[in-house]
Amino acid sequence: MKKNFAYNIAWQMLTLVSSVVLIPYISRVLGADGIGTYSFTYSIVYYFMLIALLGINNHGNRAIAKAREDHKKLSETFASIYFIQITVSLLMVVLYILYLILFQPDFLNIAQIQTIYIFSAMFDINWFFFGLEEFRATTIRNIIIKVLSILAIFLFVRTPNDVWIYTLIMAGSTLASQLVMWPLLLKKVKLIIPKWKDITKHIKPCLVLFIPVIAVSLYKVMDKIMLGSMTDVQEVGYYEQAENITLMPLSIVTALGNVMMPRMSNFAGKGHEHLMKKYIEKAITFSMFLSFPICLGIIATANNFVPIFMGDGFDSSIVPLQLLSVVPIFLAFVSILKVGFLIPKERDGTYVRLTLLGAVINLIINFLLIPNMKSVGACIGTVITEFVVALYQIVAVWKELPVMKYMKNVAPFLLKSLVMFAVVLAIGYFSKLSALWTIVLQVGAGVIIYALLNVKYGKEILYKITKKEGIK
Repeated sequence: MKKNFAYNIAWQMLTLVSSVVLIPYISRVLGADGIGTYSFTYSIVYYFMLIALLGINNHGNRAIAKAREDHKKLSETFASIYFIQITVSLLMVVLYILYLILFQPDFLNIAQIQTIYIFSAMFDINWFFFGLEEFRATTIRNIIIKVLSILAIFLFVRTPNDVWIYTLIMAGSTLASQLVMWPLLLKKVKLIIPKWKDITKHIKPCLVLFIPVIAVSLYKVMDKIMLGSMTDVQEVGYYEQAENITLMPLSIVTALGNVMMPRMSNFAGKGHEHLMKKYIEKAITFSMFLSFPICLGIIATANNFVPIFMGDGFDSSIVPLQLLSVVPIFLAFVSILKVGFLIPKERDGTYVRLTLLGAVINLIINFLLIPNMKSVGACIGTVITEFVVALYQIVAVWKELPVMKYMKNVAPFLLKSLVMFAVVLAIGYFSKLSALWTIVLQVGAGVIIYALLNVKYGKEILYKITKKEGIK
């Protein structure tokens, strides 16, 4: 599991570095309008992709994790689930083409290129390798294709009119990353024609887990569609760039979640609940240790950071960035409870209810706030939604998990982060240096202060990384 986490960290770190490199470049080349156009059209095709995958990422991961010790059962499980995936994906390709023909949406040429994303969903078999806990191949593949796509963007995306090239690179690289995994898959399973009875037993859990996927998308993607429809694509651009920055702290949690769910599903199948609880406790503690200071640091430095990082024309992203900076804290907590407990324990009903609640709240707030407050209104809706979802999930698992213990474990990190936040904010307020050097001073001081305040925990982490034995 440590190796898998290391592979995922490597991938997430590359994603982080690529964001740091690409966001300033794309902001300056495409501008808020270009970024908004890509984000708005992607938000629409995203729904066709979601339906194409039909909750298979979560159910497939879980099902493969439980079948991986029996090669025959593994092949049957893969064939049955993938039959559902390819059938629904082909239907979505047809429906998306009909959408383009009948509705002739704004930015039609960009929307047409986005069709590639649906084909990428058709060939997406990451769930299979995640279920096997084989992250090395997927990580190496992702790194190579990511580097090539970054180089392509720098080489070919040079003017505001190159939005179509940017879209082609982003969509094409996603499709390529799926296709290259198929030769490896063929070494793992025997391709067979699934029996109808084997297919049908996967339909219900896929549909059940599809509901929360759609519900989550309503408050993670629909807000961009609403922004573009109720205001303009420039506001979508402000929101998109602010969101891209605030999602960076989630890279660690994403890596943890990817390696946790198959292991937790395996534990759940064997009845090892004590191990599940220990993994959850350690994952929450570690993610909060990192999330608190990063999120508060972003809030403290946003005024100087945005103009330097994004360039001229993105001052309107400052307030959205500060608002969205608290979201990763809620998401980290919720994500670990979801992949570490709810999905492995097949508590799908609870998962569905909490996501539907979030979707309803977010849609209501967006309808009320976006017309007048634009991207800021969408951010307020997202923050309130994520808080309510986190609170609901905590209540749902309260009797089964020692949630209060988790909160007590992470409380010191919040207090130490607030100390760091106060110092970093004061530096930004009183500094007479240029904006760039002020940022350098703020980040340097913040890292040093937080590191000194957490020397003991840092030593524990290093020891756990280097020791050979696992959690007992």
